[in-house]
Amino acid sequence: MNRRRFLGSTALVAAAAPGMLYGQRPEAPSTFTGTLPPSIAALKNRKSEAKPITNEERAMRVARAKELLAQQGMAGLLMVGSTSLVYFTGIRTGNSERMFAYIIPAKGDAFIVCPYFEEERMRERLTTTPGGENTRIYTWKEDESPYALVNKGLADLGLRTGKLGIEEKTPYVYANEIAKACPGMEVVNATPVTAGCRMIKSAHELELMRLANQVTLKVYEAAWKAGHPGMTTEQFSNLMGVAYIQSGFPGYSSCETGIYSALPHGSIKPQVIKENDIVLIDDGCTVEGYPADISRTWVYGKPTDKMLKVFDVVHAAQAAAAAAAKAGNEAQMVDIAARDVITKAGFGPDYKTFTHRLGHGIGMDGHEWTYLVRGNKTVLQSNMTFSDEPGIYLKGEFGVRLEDDMVVTASGGELFTPQSPSLTQPFGI
Repeated sequence: MNRRRFLGSTALVAAAAPGMLYGQRPEAPSTFTGTLPPSIAALKNRKSEAKPITNEERAMRVARAKELLAQQGMAGLLMVGSTSLVYFTGIRTGNSERMFAYIIPAKGDAFIVCPYFEEERMRERLTTTPGGENTRIYTWKEDESPYALVNKGLADLGLRTGKLGIEEKTPYVYANEIAKACPGMEVVNATPVTAGCRMIKSAHELELMRLANQVTLKVYEAAWKAGHPGMTTEQFSNLMGVAYIQSGFPGYSSCETGIYSALPHGSIKPQVIKENDIVLIDDGCTVEGYPADISRTWVYGKPTDKMLKVFDVVHAAQAAAAAAAKAGNEAQMVDIAARDVITKAGFGPDYKTFTHRLGHGIGMDGHEWTYLVRGNKTVLQSNMTFSDEPGIYLKGEFGVRLEDDMVVTASGGELFTPQSPSLTQPFGI
């Protein structure tokens, strides 16, 4: 099977529906028949290298949350279906009209509020949850109030007054009803606790993130070698989806080309890669719940002098940002460092062509606290992790973005993957 027939095969399920909203990551294609391109067939399955987060690690996270609850003067932390719930407990559940809640008190054992008919299933999950054997479960029948049980659970711990921290992804209807059902408690934002834990990565978390970034970059390189002018951007994204499966991890990456590369999050319009045009890809794979977020930009053919200049400026801006990502610096200083390079090169001022912030926190969520943006005076600490993604977007012409993830150290940001060297050799020789 030649490469063109491979890309047109009906066995390649579309990795993303047109019009996919920002922040959504579709699943990669699950099946493929035919001969893989050599560069993708050569990818090593690295799934065995990923070691899951243990219950002991989650117990340490809960202990840290209790410390921060005490520091913040909060009586407890309430979470519903969210990434934070998975982070602290390993429990994965969605949100519906029936509230499930997990409450970590500053002192004492955690408790759960869940529907009556879910109790047995929830007890099964407690076998792999920190302190599960001591976790109380309060159940409610369909004509009863789950919110009143939050108040009862707190009261049983002697917590009738004080501040109850609500995790930021909690639906308003839950938080509002909890506030009414707990008249002695003040409902407050729990982000200082949840982000206070999640922003600082452990050695194991960093190991998983490095693996996710390494695998993503290898997938990008393999797809770049297999790609060519004449291919649609959808076909290229599908190609990367198959490469992620070959590597052993779920993943997705978007692809934009030509004038649409000047739109940071792309376009729903059909696109065909042409010789001498910019190609820009973004996103990555997920390893044990930790995603990579990498962007690469290149040209199949000969880039123009303007393209080369823009690439060099973005490359320098990315390096300047990494150098500024030192423990002790304010988060905004990283954005300022990159923006200054772009402005001094004649592509400013302000957000004229570099239209977004420099980067976002990254961990179990692709975007999480805190953010590398002007005005954010959060002091960086070692082992915080961020994207480093400056870009220049020239409307109606092209855009260039270079993105690698990095960890904050005392001497600056350490990129998990090497900077892209050029527009024609984006992965080096």
